[in-house]
Amino acid sequence: MARMNMIQALNSALDVTMARHRNVVVIGEDVGYFGGVFRVTEGLQKKYGDQRVLDSPIAEGGIVGAAIGMALNGLKPVAEIQFADYIYPAIDQIASELARIRYRSAGDFSCPVTIRAPCGGGIRGGQTHSQSPEALFTHVSGVQVVMPANPYDAKGLLIAAIEGDNPVLFFEPKRIYNGPFDGNPNKPAIPWSEHPKGEVPEGHYTVPIGSAATVKTGDDVTIITYGTMVFVCEAAAQLLGIDAEIIDIRSMSPLDTATITASVKRTGRCVIAHEATRFSGFGAELSATIQEECFWHLEAPIQRVAGWDTPYPHAFEWEYFPGPARVALALETVMESKGATE
Repeated sequence: MARMNMIQALNSALDVTMARHRNVVVIGEDVGYFGGVFRVTEGLQKKYGDQRVLDSPIAEGGIVGAAIGMALNGLKPVAEIQFADYIYPAIDQIASELARIRYRSAGDFSCPVTIRAPCGGGIRGGQTHSQSPEALFTHVSGVQVVMPANPYDAKGLLIAAIEGDNPVLFFEPKRIYNGPFDGNPNKPAIPWSEHPKGEVPEGHYTVPIGSAATVKTGDDVTIITYGTMVFVCEAAAQLLGIDAEIIDIRSMSPLDTATITASVKRTGRCVIAHEATRFSGFGAELSATIQEECFWHLEAPIQRVAGWDTPYPHAFEWEYFPGPARVALALETVMESKGATE
């Protein structure tokens, strides 16, 4: 095992897959000589050459369109969108082409493109560098949507995405690139070198897409979350001394409903937390699924904690960010509610 932050783990995943598979290529803005704006692709062009690590123009639709063409001709492209906020010009390519080629060709063609995109706030990026658009793509049938919360999962999931046959949207919460974060803006992140989740195998391994992780077991309430919010929810539960079970869904599409519903049926209470906008956020899908599958087991209404229904405000970043105080309030609400069976 080596100690890695998430950036190093993602870089290792790319290195491992490029060494094992000559058809894996990387394309994106500044991914080559510069090594990416967050240095995730650092050193790869020098090692594998500029025919496998390609710097692209600033044209997200072109990046994804080129990756689709590569995939249809036998390559395994990994396309980087420099910030998730910039992915919107590529939505037509993703929704109309990438997601549908297998269906349009009756299975004759697959399009195994992995699209990496750093997402979320907490780095003072303002409204155009802090968005979390993952819910948009869970609505697009034919693509998988993934967001890891630690270096081990980041590497294993990225290798699984690249080596699989499906198109994958791979969102990376940049606030925890260098360490876990409990939501306190005045406190630095804990370096992954001091955190058990910073232990990452140096070689090849995979984490299956479509499988959730139980980060912490507990009996009082189930917290369902992903990305940066995993650590914020842990901090909130510790703040209140609540014995919470925390589920990191990791994969939004496909979704591991079995792990989620089994936990909620056992605890009878549920809080859902994500950084993205609340209205039509992914928490709404989670809430609907739990309502359908766990209704007779619920002792309290499901609570959702999320970002505001506004663009991410630069001046009020930490008011927008759903920190531990807001998660704690939701936990107190579900714990105080009296269920029908009490």
